[in-house]
Amino acid sequence: MNPSVMRKLAKPMLFAAAIIWGTSFFIMKNALDVMPVFTLLAIRFTGGAALMALVCWKKWRSFTRDYLWRGAVIGAFLFLAYLIQTFGLERTTPSKNAFLTAVYCVLVPFLYWLVMKRRPDRYNILAAVLCVVGVGLVSFDGAFGVIATGDLLTLIAAGFYAAHIIAVEKVSPGKDIYLLTMLQFAFAGLYAWVGSAFEVFPAQALQQPGVFLPLLYLCVMPTTVALLFQNVGQIWSDPASASVILSLESVFGVLFSVAFGEDTVNTVMGIGFAVIFVAVLCSETKFSFLRKTK
Repeated sequence: MNPSVMRKLAKPMLFAAAIIWGTSFFIMKNALDVMPVFTLLAIRFTGGAALMALVCWKKWRSFTRDYLWRGAVIGAFLFLAYLIQTFGLERTTPSKNAFLTAVYCVLVPFLYWLVMKRRPDRYNILAAVLCVVGVGLVSFDGAFGVIATGDLLTLIAAGFYAAHIIAVEKVSPGKDIYLLTMLQFAFAGLYAWVGSAFEVFPAQALQQPGVFLPLLYLCVMPTTVALLFQNVGQIWSDPASASVILSLESVFGVLFSVAFGEDTVNTVMGIGFAVIFVAVLCSETKFSFLRKTK
């Protein structure tokens, strides 16, 4: 496609990805009312893998056997991140789940420091301080130093999302990222199916529109379409703009949760959300969008 056209489409695609991911929090919350966690994730990842395989079928020509262990490793990190986040979502609000998950952006530079010996800069340290303050405000429930179980699980999940990014960085060089993404979905789905063997869920429930339609949406939109929009949008957009736009995922998560009556936000939580959002911007962009460029 024409490069000038792709550059014009890049930012709308990134916005679309952030909006789609923002909707997934309250939809997941509703789906958890009728479906157990492992079964929900198994169907979501398996559906996402199947759709990615159809979209990227030409990529199979570059497949080699080492893709399998690479997909298995990053699929494990992705599965654990989603699993713990989903258990956290059962025990907290969609708004808190959205913003506390975004903490992974701040954690990534410090994991790089541990794994790749790349020291965080002053913006990363400032972002970490802001993030701690924001998490304290969001999780404050009448007593300082006390954090709800759902919020704690969500923060642990954020750590696994950060580890997933590092793992992808380690195993993806020289490999087709679309094919690798499809395989990580497939392995994440496999791990989830193993866990679902210990759950009870009547298969006939999938015939109900209230169960089937949210699952279909989660498989198609947040898992496949948004990911493709992100990958294409980041290629044809500058990194700072892409980071700012994608970080809006948590903002849209709150807006949709409140708009659909799934959540309420008090003043302290609102301030905490704002502080975490600034921390994410600081870590991701180093406020480069505020500085004039020649």
